[in-house]
Amino acid sequence: MKIGFDAKRAYHNNTGLGNYSRFIIEALLKYAPQHEYLAYTPKSGVRDFGIKSVTPKKKFLWRSWLIKNDLERDKVNVYHGLSNELPFGSIPKEIKTVVTIHDLIFERYPRLYPFFDTLIYKIKFRQACKKADVIVAVSEQTKEDIVEFYGTNPDKIKVIYQDCDEAFQVKQSSETIKNVTEKYGIRKKYILSVGSIIERKNQFCLVEAFQKLNLSNYQLILVGSKSKYQTQIEDYIQKYDIQNVKILNKVPFQDLPALYQGSSLFVYPSFFEGFGIPIVEALHSGVPVIGATGSCLEEAGGEGALYADPASSTDLANKILQVLANKDLQKQLIAAGQKHVEQFSAKNIAEQLNELYQSL
Repeated sequence: MKIGFDAKRAYHNNTGLGNYSRFIIEALLKYAPQHEYLAYTPKSGVRDFGIKSVTPKKKFLWRSWLIKNDLERDKVNVYHGLSNELPFGSIPKEIKTVVTIHDLIFERYPRLYPFFDTLIYKIKFRQACKKADVIVAVSEQTKEDIVEFYGTNPDKIKVIYQDCDEAFQVKQSSETIKNVTEKYGIRKKYILSVGSIIERKNQFCLVEAFQKLNLSNYQLILVGSKSKYQTQIEDYIQKYDIQNVKILNKVPFQDLPALYQGSSLFVYPSFFEGFGIPIVEALHSGVPVIGATGSCLEEAGGEGALYADPASSTDLANKILQVLANKDLQKQLIAAGQKHVEQFSAKNIAEQLNELYQSL
């Protein structure tokens, strides 16, 4: 079978959609090598997946409209849009199409996105869901949202989870952890939260919870890219003179596994997610986790985490204290988390996708 991927994000995006695209391609190459894979990208990148990459001579409108000519020429059997999109132009019926939808947060919380971006997303996502022979949703929550917002037949949607980068499964030496934590001025035991510093991720609530607990022997470390929302957090920290909170905006990927593994607790209080990869990263890292109720984080964490109301800093503070004060609970969460993430393995995901492709 010849399978083509929309590989733009795989080559050119270093965060969420790019990580997912690379994970899927690499998992299939390793665990379903019997197929021929093609990577379609508007421009070639520095990565080499060991498969043929296809780039256009005329890039304008290629990914959205003209790619169908390449798919037909290459006699592709299945084309998989890995990042929420399929071409707008008609694709020959003999080429089956799959699209992965990661989340519809822009539909549920449009105020969090620029108007024009939301408009484009609505057009692209809706038409991709309508056109695809099968939709892959990365969580049950995303599946429910596709049905709710687009009226899609649920039988057309298959939930296939994802895993995080293998780097988080590699145990870091105590020396490496020490070097990395010292590099960022972390000199106490610490609670970690990783995610863009934006309103939806809800770090403000975490800072409030940390303030309530007055944990003088812990630091709170927030890691993520900066936005205007961070200014609100910084103003609050300064107003109430909250000690031991550190915000790190430019942490290279290679330092993240050590930061995770050196933490005493990972907290992810996001209001809404499509899946929640940072929770999976924390479970692989062998640390106890607290997530938030209200979306799909219970799917990502399973019994390897406790869950707090994201609208209540008091509930979050109580959950944090509950974990930090109970060594047995910490061990229980870590063990349950290690078992829970087995279902997200590359082998398991590749087998599910291979079965899906074969069914088409």
